[in-house]
Amino acid sequence: MNQTPPAFPRSLFFFSIFYGGMVCIAGVLGNKQVSLGPLSAIGPMFGLGPLAVEAGIFAFLLLVIVSSAVAELHGPKAANTLVRIGFVPLIVSILLSWIVHFLPASPDMQPANRDAIQLVLGATWRIWLGGIIAYGISQTLNVTIFAALKGGEGGQLLWFRAAIASVLSQVVDTLLFATIAFYGVFPIGELIAGQMLAKIALSLILVPPLIYLVVALGRRLDRV
Repeated sequence: MNQTPPAFPRSLFFFSIFYGGMVCIAGVLGNKQVSLGPLSAIGPMFGLGPLAVEAGIFAFLLLVIVSSAVAELHGPKAANTLVRIGFVPLIVSILLSWIVHFLPASPDMQPANRDAIQLVLGATWRIWLGGIIAYGISQTLNVTIFAALKGGEGGQLLWFRAAIASVLSQVVDTLLFATIAFYGVFPIGELIAGQMLAKIALSLILVPPLIYLVVALGRRLDRV
């Protein structure tokens, strides 16, 4: 007897593709440190230098927002599954980066371009390992905190739940990544403090409005 396969929500399909793309691009963007403009002044208030952040945080914040939106629309089980599946494109992209790094460059390639891409692709194993571990734990923590704050059905204050889950998960992400990647290489105390402040500020500014947009998009996709 033929059975009709269960319908796969459009929003979950769309968010899964988008999530996988953000997992891959985050590591590439992370090679650039960006100034935070007016937010840079927060650092000196805490005895630190002007705040800057690795640009991969923007992709990671989108990962946080999407996983929270999936938890809101389809439950924490679906969101945690999305996080686990995210390891696939993350690890494959790392392996491909290694392969391309060790393959000889074309002699026709401009030396400046060759040296730049080799530097981007040639991250140490500690950086890659730190990224994998920090990703898995922080994203799972984000979903767990978001779902716990929601409680039963009909949880309110979507912006608050998403912001708090993002802040706490980004703090853990910073601690894990910086410690695994750089402990013993150079003093990491100021690096961790500065990155935490920057990520907390960005989470509080960007997550609350964007979570409403992403959840609204998901609901619209599922109504089509």
